[in-house]
Amino acid sequence: MNRPDLSELVVATAAADPLTALAATAELRTETERLEAVLVRRARNNGVTWTEIAAVLGVSKQAVHKKHGGRGLFGSQR
Repeated sequence: MNRPDLSELVVATAAADPLTALAATAELRTETERLEAVLVRRARNNGVTWTEIAAVLGVSKQAVHKKHGGRGLFGSQR
């Protein structure tokens, strides 16, 4: 799958056509959610705590654990 260039999506959110801008916003949201999940998993694999991740994301430890904790190898630690 060919992932979109995030900077192109950001520019497209300012398109004159509102449907084009909305489509770019939806795709940008999908890509940033995917990227967040990858980076949280990477942080956890490197020993970063849920509390530290939550602080960086500006949410509670419970919220980040609920969203990204799952039942994976590192999901229930710390």
